[in-house]
Amino acid sequence: MKNDKNLFPPATPHMSTKRANLAPEITEAFRNFSRTVFKEGALDEKTKQLIAVAVAHVTQCPYCIKGHTKIALKKGVTNKELMEAIWVASEMRAGAAYAHSAIAIDEMGILDEE
Repeated sequence: MKNDKNLFPPATPHMSTKRANLAPEITEAFRNFSRTVFKEGALDEKTKQLIAVAVAHVTQCPYCIKGHTKIALKKGVTNKELMEAIWVASEMRAGAAYAHSAIAIDEMGILDEE
């Protein structure tokens, strides 16, 4: 059933089941990868979730933003920590656009004009 009220359909268990049924081996491999990545290691789970929230804002994935924010809060991340991480992600995204202007400047051929 198509949901015309929202740009992004809600993530539901039914949706997850349908997706898994379409590619079960790949789904299981992805789930194992995800579990392994978010396991405590050199970084604790709280820090990993905070990173995930920041990256989700850069990749602009609404599902990841919602899911990882929820998990981060459960792992003890505070609202202030979340917002600060989001601001770091925002600066990095803006900084990347600024840094990549070098490509356009090079293409313009204006580096040797001075």
